[in-house]
Amino acid sequence: MNKKIVHDALILFAFTIVLGLLLGVVYGVTKPSIDKVNEEKTQNAYKQVFTDADHFTDYADFDADAAQTLLDENGYSDEIETVVAAQDASENTLGYVFTVTAKDGSQGSITFSVGIQNDGTVNGYSITSISETPGLGMKAQEEDFYGQFENKKVDSFTVVKSAPSADNEIEAISGSTITSKAMANGVNACLTYFQNVLAGGTN
Repeated sequence: MNKKIVHDALILFAFTIVLGLLLGVVYGVTKPSIDKVNEEKTQNAYKQVFTDADHFTDYADFDADAAQTLLDENGYSDEIETVVAAQDASENTLGYVFTVTAKDGSQGSITFSVGIQNDGTVNGYSITSISETPGLGMKAQEEDFYGQFENKKVDSFTVVKSAPSADNEIEAISGSTITSKAMANGVNACLTYFQNVLAGGTN
């Protein structure tokens, strides 16, 4: 009986090793394609929020830990993942694009890109990952909502449940105030970083 148990255990172990190797091979084959798709998706998001840019360059002085500390100090649970400079064909910086993850959505995190011009004007945002409720939170992808952020030069945005009476007010998606606030908080987190680190800069 003991020999049979050992024999079966060895077979199971060998099977596990082979399966692991096969999964590793599959991952190695598919990863470049997945990375390419993700990169194209990111670049498209950049272009949507900075149509005037010729290309995008990593902001060399971006420090993720310092950025997180700044956001924490200002009461944001969001995470700024990357910052890139939006540049024209002559290498002049027109502004910046932030990739931010809002962690307070109703169904989970929402990742999106935010474009901010050198003078602090928000161009808008483009969502790259969202899993909010269809017909409710998913409306954050619709122009009726995201258009409210476009071409606004404000210190921060606030969400209201009625028609906005000021540039900094964003009318919430009906039945989805949580998602609306998550989007506004994510944009505000980017504005906070911009105002404290990049305002007036041309890097």
